[in-house]
Amino acid sequence: MKQAFFTRCLFFLTGILVLSFGITLTIKGQIFGVGSWDVLHIGLTKTFGLTIGTWSIIIGLAILAIDMIVTKKFPLPGTFIDMFLAGIFIDIFNYWLPDINGFWMQLLAYVCGLVLLGWGCGMYMVANLGIGPRDSLMLLMVHKFGWSVTRARTTMEVTVAILGFLLGGPIGVGTALMAFGLGPIVQLALTYNEKLFTKWTGVKSAVI
Repeated sequence: MKQAFFTRCLFFLTGILVLSFGITLTIKGQIFGVGSWDVLHIGLTKTFGLTIGTWSIIIGLAILAIDMIVTKKFPLPGTFIDMFLAGIFIDIFNYWLPDINGFWMQLLAYVCGLVLLGWGCGMYMVANLGIGPRDSLMLLMVHKFGWSVTRARTTMEVTVAILGFLLGGPIGVGTALMAFGLGPIVQLALTYNEKLFTKWTGVKSAVI
């Protein structure tokens, strides 16, 4: 029992670190545009101030409120932990990592960030300790509409990108790539990490 819980915590915390680092790398590769949610966060930062991580937390709280109204359920404590840790880690990584110059270096940063973001999502979700607000919204769409993870994630990313652009956030080819490419990466990461989690703990995750 203790080993299974330790493994859950390991998947959960490592996944949050990986996805936060991935988000920061995509921001550093800004010549290609940023991810859909960061289009919104950066637009809000430019308009109202505060940091990208802070807006990530604020938007997360708003999404949780909607999720609770629809599902009539209170999120697991891990959901709030994920929301606050991700916002904090994004600001820390964004401060620590130097700005990246040059086409190829920014391309490398963006591609690596996209993969790490998707993989981190799949990794921490299988722990079943509570998922972040955006992933809660994605799974709500999966369960309510019977959509695949790919369809739900892509629909969400495109919608948020449009809203972020209207608020003045930066978009580019990388924004479209993330909107359509992140879903399949998350789907793959969920499948792989669920098998790995089950192998290590003997317990099957029930996320998807």
